[in-house]
Amino acid sequence: MTGIDENLAFEQAHGSGLQGHLGYRLVEWAENHAVIELELQDHHLNRAGILHGGVLMTLLDTASGYSVCFCSVPGNVRKTLTLSLTTNFLGMAKKGVVRVVATRQGGGRKIVFTEAKAYNADGEVIGTATGTFKYHRGSEGIEGVPRDS
Repeated sequence: MTGIDENLAFEQAHGSGLQGHLGYRLVEWAENHAVIELELQDHHLNRAGILHGGVLMTLLDTASGYSVCFCSVPGNVRKTLTLSLTTNFLGMAKKGVVRVVATRQGGGRKIVFTEAKAYNADGEVIGTATGTFKYHRGSEGIEGVPRDS
């Protein structure tokens, strides 16, 4: 198993409590790139029967954060804090899988910028986001820090 595969497998198995509650999955992860998918369930929908905007924002934020936190050392971790996230709601999803693709767009050693697009099951863009993230101390380098530090 390569470092990329090991890190993806670890994150898939040990995601956050919010990830467990909402049910999204990290399905692709590499330096400057992340993809998250969510199989829509009734609890993801608003009163109109479409994906709730707050859930979509969570997916855009999470994928963006992952896109700048890939770690080259299996077992290590990189962490960021979202400083800003500008979102645009462009369409809707009622069923199927929502897919969010995020990439790093630039930045420096401590502050980085991202872009993300969310797609419904028909492949239509339903939302976009641009984000600004700040690395936690020790997370600036791709090698990251030990998970328990």
